[in-house]
Formats: sequence, structure tokens, C-alpha cells
Amino acid sequence: MPWEAVIALDGADPTRLPGPLAADPRIRTLPIPRPVGAACARNLALNEVRTRYVNWADDDDEFTDDAMAARLSVLESTGVGWCAGWIQDLYPDGSARLWRCPTPPGRHQPGVVMDYWPRPEEVFPLGPTTLLARIGLVRAAPMGGLVQGEDFMSVIGVTSLAPGILLPRPVYRYRKHPGQMTAQRDFDRLEPAAREHAWRYGRSLRAVVRREVVAGG
Repeated sequence: MPWEAVIALDGADPTRLPGPLAADPRIRTLPIPRPVGAACARNLALNEVRTRYVNWADDDDEFTDDAMAARLSVLESTGVGWCAGWIQDLYPDGSARLWRCPTPPGRHQPGVVMDYWPRPEEVFPLGPTTLLARIGLVRAAPMGGLVQGEDFMSVIGVTSLAPGILLPRPVYRYRKHPGQMTAQRDFDRLEPAAREHAWRYGRSLRAVVRREVVAGG
């Protein structure tokens, strides 16, 4: 299937981009003159997206071979706003372990994904990087301005605004290594506050959307 990628260089030297990526016509780069963090970098990269659907990803992870085709087929055939899947944790020795999110497979109406996140400290209901969504939805629910957990905000926003489908198959490989952000010093100190912010946002947005639906008949 055809695709293109926008690589947001968050304060990084553009010359560090590997040659094969720099030479690939499907890949465009967005140099950012100073580090701004994942939320801002991803939101700025949204300005450069020219496709009808978008999926964000971290630079140290990877998609499964059929991830794009499988989810795109669902989006095109059903007309839903988003399609997601499961994650595989990928370890340094090459082994992988499947992670099934709390949200069950199948079709979900707007706001239902929040039902599977009853409290901020519980497991997040959907793997954020597994979400392939219509570009208009992601622009309507961009990354929240958090230093971590920013993609929680976008997932909650997208799934609150439109129906979607969760596939019972892995579409993303989350690479475990000592340099990953979640292993960094002080990550755990900020995580509770970031989760609570995203959780409160989700509950508030769902309530507003449901009131608007009822008011509109």
C-alpha cells in the first residue's frame, strides 16, 4: 500500500538522519530548531501530513509488516474514524510478548473506550501507537501539552469523537531497552499526574460529547 512518513527532528541535527531515509522520496523531514518535546513535535508534524489517515510512532519502535494494510482495509470498508490493534513488547534478545489492551476487540461507539479506563492508575485502555485514524480527527484531538503521556490525550480525544474498531492482532512492536523514555530517571514521579490529567480530560470530553448528542436529538 502507498504511504509516506514525516520525521520530526526534535532539535536533532538533520545530518544524523540515516542516508537511506534521507534518500527515500516517501519520507519528509521536519527540522525543529530546538528540542520541544514529543507533544509539540508531533503536533507540528501534523501540519505536514498530506494523507487521509495518520499514525504516529516513536523512533525506536516498529510496525508489524501488515499493520498499515490491515487497519486501512477496515477504515475504508467500514467508514469508522479509527482502527487500532494490539502491541508486542520486543526485548533485546529478539523475543516478543503480546500485550492485549483492556478494550475488547470489535467496534466501539464514541466515548466507549473510556469505559475501560475506570481510574487514572489503571492500565490505559488502548495502545496509543496502534491507532490509525482519519487525519481530521487527529487534528481535532492533537497531542496534549504533557511532557509524557501526551499521546494518551490524542487517543482519548479521537476515540471520544468517532466510532472505531479494535483488531485482535498485533500491529506495533514496542522495543524494550535501557534508553527508552519510560526507563529514564524521574519518569515515574510525573506519571501519576500525567495520567490523571488525561483521565480527567477523557471524562470531561465524553460528557460534553454525549450532552451534545442528546441535545441534538
